[in-house]
Amino acid sequence: MEIDIYKLQNENVALLRFPMVQGARPFTITGFWGIQPIAASPLVRVAFLLLYVLGLAGCAGRPLMPTPNLYASAGREPFTAVGADQRSTRIDLLYVTDRAPERDEQGNLGYGHERSRSMAFGSATIQIGEEGTWEALARDSGRHKRSEPWDLQLDSVRELGRFPPTPLPFTIEDGRVVRDASSLQVQAHTEEALRSEIVRRLSMTPEKEVIVYVHGYNNDFDDAAFTLAELWHFAGREGVPLLYTWPAGRGGLTGYAYDRESGEFTIFHLKQLLRALSRVPEIERIHLLAHSRGSDVTLSAVRELAIEARASGVDPRTRYRIANLILAAPDMDVEVLGQRVIAEGMGAGPDLVTIYASRGDRALGLAEKLFGSVMRLGRAREGSLPPDIVNLVEKAVNVSVVESRVRTGLIGHGYFHSDPAASSDLILVIRDRRRPGAEHGRPLKPAETNLWVLEDGYPALPKP
Repeated sequence: MEIDIYKLQNENVALLRFPMVQGARPFTITGFWGIQPIAASPLVRVAFLLLYVLGLAGCAGRPLMPTPNLYASAGREPFTAVGADQRSTRIDLLYVTDRAPERDEQGNLGYGHERSRSMAFGSATIQIGEEGTWEALARDSGRHKRSEPWDLQLDSVRELGRFPPTPLPFTIEDGRVVRDASSLQVQAHTEEALRSEIVRRLSMTPEKEVIVYVHGYNNDFDDAAFTLAELWHFAGREGVPLLYTWPAGRGGLTGYAYDRESGEFTIFHLKQLLRALSRVPEIERIHLLAHSRGSDVTLSAVRELAIEARASGVDPRTRYRIANLILAAPDMDVEVLGQRVIAEGMGAGPDLVTIYASRGDRALGLAEKLFGSVMRLGRAREGSLPPDIVNLVEKAVNVSVVESRVRTGLIGHGYFHSDPAASSDLILVIRDRRRPGAEHGRPLKPAETNLWVLEDGYPALPKP
């Protein structure tokens, strides 16, 4: 016996089907799903709740994130040094994606959740507000209360280049893999076009660095672009923002499983991008920011590249120049931290590894129940880590865990940009490259070794 759950969206009806379990207790879901009693086993209820809660992550448009306390309360001014080319209510993001391209009825380019074996790069333009000026946006970006909401909208998407599909054709000769020469030529030509575009963008900023954002589960192209655009805006528009967006956002009952598989699919392409960036000598530093499932994708890619570099006798820090590896609300088992980051010696790759976690992250709390996890890494908190993991974290001098105790809202999964205290610390990490501790100008509260606490109202910094 089965029960049916119907979801109404844009006048279309989508059917989700769950197995009916004898003796199961009914429960009720409210919100976008309406009010519908559901009878199911505890595991099915947890799975459904996880899909429901995490499914709220994607959206077609949204207001600009709240002003970080760093500006509204601590009195800092983020925009005085912004160059003339960047003083605009429009933000031009560089993107790289292995989402399959698609066209709407008007012929406009977009990217959905289907996978593409061919990685592409291009320009995505974000409009902040409809009619406001740069001066008005700059003023409101330093206030808690704004004169208008400053909604974010995706204005245009333009593809600039496309790599050949992977894997490249090859033959085996004398036990060696020999790639097809014509495909290698196309790949080299496309990589040079990407390099030229990055160099052009670097010329417009004094900071010769790239900020790469890797989104999480159920994020569509638009939502991921909005997050990077607003973070780069509040970081003072320094460096080159680069969105790496992978084939997530299928939604529905199988969406989480599909996105997890897409995460495995995209690792090779993310490595391809990081290798390409390492061959751009004009880039002095790379900041990697990954959210939710994107953390697992990014960790896997960086780990494999670090092993590859060591095998060739090269220091991973020298080759890839990763100044920061930031995992925000990482959706992965906490024991993976010990194996992939510390035991593997991956901490020697990036200069700094920062992990943001919150006990108020209800989405990851549901994931813990669904996967039988000891603890999701994004829910790590003082006094809760297994002793062997605590011992490893204490020995990793460049790895720090930041326990966020801010008000996270109903779901609590996007606090790294939606909460003004958490976003303030993120800016201090990326823009100012500060280590944790008041003596470094990043006044987190020390808890355990390499574990710090962030609370509402942070940071209490004096005016410069």
